[in-house]
Amino acid sequence: MRFLDSIKEKASAIYLLGDMFDFWDEYRYVVPKGYTRFLGKLSELTDNGVEVHFFTGNHDLWTYGYLEEECGVILHRKPFTTEIMGHEFYLAHGDGLGDPDPKFRFLRKLFHSTTCQHLLNFMHPYWGMKLGLNWAKHSRLKRADGKEEPYMGEDKEYLVQWTKAYMKNHSNVEYYIYGHRHIELDLKLDRHVRMLILGDWIWQFTYAVYDGEHLFLEQYIEGESQP
Repeated sequence: MRFLDSIKEKASAIYLLGDMFDFWDEYRYVVPKGYTRFLGKLSELTDNGVEVHFFTGNHDLWTYGYLEEECGVILHRKPFTTEIMGHEFYLAHGDGLGDPDPKFRFLRKLFHSTTCQHLLNFMHPYWGMKLGLNWAKHSRLKRADGKEEPYMGEDKEYLVQWTKAYMKNHSNVEYYIYGHRHIELDLKLDRHVRMLILGDWIWQFTYAVYDGEHLFLEQYIEGESQP
């Protein structure tokens, strides 16, 4: 909340690239407990004219209108190409872009299926949220224990390989920015193209800033002035 407070007077647009919640699933008349201050801050930003773009990640893809209607965000379920201050950006959470893990690919397909979503929403919210939060806790502990892959190198990092293949037919894009991998990466792919992976907001507190000329990967340290 303090980070969003620190940039609310400076930002013309904010892009949240997914997994902002441990787990999020909307029911028709029920929304998850525990995120009130964050949802209120999103509403404050959009009420004050700041564009907030919210990308669904693999932890918060079960959203069905609440965030747009109540908080005023612009929701993106797929990668989004946009021009910012005269430069072309490709923005995405990053899941599903070249990940070779068959288990993850199966789970992603399952979670995105309307059948799975309907079954989850038929479940009582107590059990649905309990199931989802336990799954999210397992994922977080895996990262905390160092079991998640660190940066694997340019030749093995699947998001890098996917981006290199994509950019061959999309020469207009200058900046590729992702979340998902929970690593901090700023990589120059050729003279005119850069790729960033943003890290995370739990341990690394990293984020990107673009001022129209330069793209920075920064770390939020409470009490310090922000770009």
